Amino acid sequence: MVYLIILLMTFLGSVASVFFKKASSNSSSFVGLIKTPSLYWGGCLYITAALLNIYVLHYIEYSKVLPFTSITYIWTLLLSYYLFHEKIGIAKFVGVFLIFVGVVLIAI
Repeated sequence: MVYLIILLMTFLGSVASVFFKKASSNSSSFVGLIKTPSLYWGGCLYITAALLNIYVLHYIEYSKVLPFTSITYIWTLLLSYYLFHEKIGIAKFVGVFLIFVGVVLIAI
C-alpha cells in the first residue's frame, strides 16, 4: 500500500510541474502569472505530494524514500511526450531505464 502511495506522490509531483509549465506559458508578467489558475493547481498538487511524502516517511526509511522520488522523472518524461509532444531520444530512454533499475535495486 505504501508503495502505491509513493507512485501517487511522484505522479502528483509530475502533474504539478505540468500545471507550472502551463502557467508560465500563459503569462508574460509576474502579475499575469499570479492571476493564472494553473499556478494554484500546481501548488496544491505539490503540497499534496509533500504531505504524501511525509506520510510515507513514517513507514519507510528516508534512505529508501528519497531515491523513490526519482520516479517523478519517469512520469515527467511520459507526460512531456504525451502532452507537449517532446521527443524521447535514446539518452532520455537510457536515463529513465537506469532510474527504474536503481529504484528496483533500492526496493529489494
